[in-house]
Parts: sequence; structure tokens; C-alpha cells
Amino acid sequence: LELEHALTKDTEDGSNGGEVELEQAYIRMAWTEKFNTDAGVFLMPVGILNETHEPNTFYGVERNNVEKYILPSTWWEGGIKGTYRTENGFTFDGTISSGLDIENGYIRGGRQKVSNATNDEAALAGRVKYTGIAGLELAASVFYQDDLDQTGDLDYSGLLSTAHVDYTTGGFRIRALYARWDLDGKGLDSDAEEQHGYYIEPSYRWELSEKYGDLGVYARFSDYEYFKKKLYENKIYEVGVNYWPTDNVVFKLDYQDTDDADQYQKDGIDSVVNLGVGYQF
Repeated sequence: LELEHALTKDTEDGSNGGEVELEQAYIRMAWTEKFNTDAGVFLMPVGILNETHEPNTFYGVERNNVEKYILPSTWWEGGIKGTYRTENGFTFDGTISSGLDIENGYIRGGRQKVSNATNDEAALAGRVKYTGIAGLELAASVFYQDDLDQTGDLDYSGLLSTAHVDYTTGGFRIRALYARWDLDGKGLDSDAEEQHGYYIEPSYRWELSEKYGDLGVYARFSDYEYFKKKLYENKIYEVGVNYWPTDNVVFKLDYQDTDDADQYQKDGIDSVVNLGVGYQF
């Protein structure tokens, strides 16, 4: 159960300053030691952050923009999910679920969050993940929906493909992810047909002391293109620091060079500094 943006409220015009959300609510049936099914509301098996996105688990005050605008995290649907695990470290996931309702190619705006969602046609997703080597996660996923603009006049399908690596050895960690949408149909702006991005994020974390916790530093380069009424081409260079006084609490500082990012240049923003505090409980 999540309380978003610190409050909820009703107003006469129907707007609100936040929301209470139930991101996951499913029944898991373990049919064998290797195979189980989830039925209900679950996070989609795509990317690195979508299933594990608590603020103490990633670097930077904000989630990276590739997984925000291309995937789009945080993203959950209602449906059925099957998971099969092998003894040599492979995990296979498959889902049949509700889908997105994307207006004119803007991916992030298409999340319906299940409540009162339009679901004319089911969406399909699959993922293969390998964790057979200590500290290593390799994964690739696909998501397909035949009608992305379910309530609009346009008729186009969408295929999302992702791949990532997440490797940790000692205090060093590196994450890299690539994601791409291919949209196809009538009436869609040609600039929206291909939207893609990738990022590379090396980091290092070490223990200051048993009393004072851990400190981590990172750098990230992101290159991504997304469509929202027009195509935004973005390259962002970012560095930052995380401080964990305990595992479940984090203080964050990051600096982003946005001089080559259309998303920020439209407002004349050449750089961004973020300060944040996060916790999970």
C-alpha cells in the first residue's frame, strides 16, 4: 500500500494532490518447487527498477529517465503471471494482462494503473533472466499489445524490447540497460514509431563503519528519445552520491548536465541538482 506525494485530497474540479495506490495484490500458487503462478495486480517483469524501485535500492534522487519514459516505470497491470525456475540459474516469466492506453505515442502517459482500466484486448509479456553466477543478473524481456490507443481514434500496435545487465563484485557495481518501442499503425506521427534509449551506470559502495553506515558514488550516461507531441532527443551526464546510515534509509545528492537534452532545453535548463531522502519500511 503506497501513499503517493504525501497526501490525497478531493477537489471540486476532480483533481487531486496525490493518491493511495496498491501496486501489488496477487495470489501466488506454488504448483511445484520450480513453477508458480500469480493472479491479481503485479509489477510488469521489465527492466531493472520496475520490480525493485524503493529509493534505498538505486542511485540518484529520481529514477533514471530511460526506465521512466521508455519502459515506463513504475508500471503494474492486472492479470496472470507464470514463473518457471531452473536449477542452473534461469528464470522464465510470462504474463497475460491488462495493457496501456497510449494517446498519440506518449508511452508514459499510457499507464492505466488497473482501476477502471480499458482492456479491449489482452497484452502479452515475457522475460528470461539468468542469475547463475554470483553477483550477475542478465535479462531480456518483450511486451506486445495489439491496440495501444484503446480509447482514441488511432489504431496502432506496440512492441517493447529490453535487455539489461546488473553485475556486482565487492563494492563495485555496474548496470546497463537498453529499451526500445516499435509502434506500427495508421494515423500515428512518424516520429513516434521508434522510441528507444540506454544508460550505463558504474558505481562503488563501501562501509564507512559499523556505526555510520555506507557511502556510495556513481556516474551515469543516458541517451534516449521519447515522443510527447514531438520527439525529444536527450543525452544526460550525471554523477552523485548516496549515504546509507542504515540499509533502509538513504540520503542522496546528484548533479545532471542537461545541456544536450531537449526535454530540459525547452525550459532553458542546462543543469539539474537534486537532493533527496528516502526510506522503506
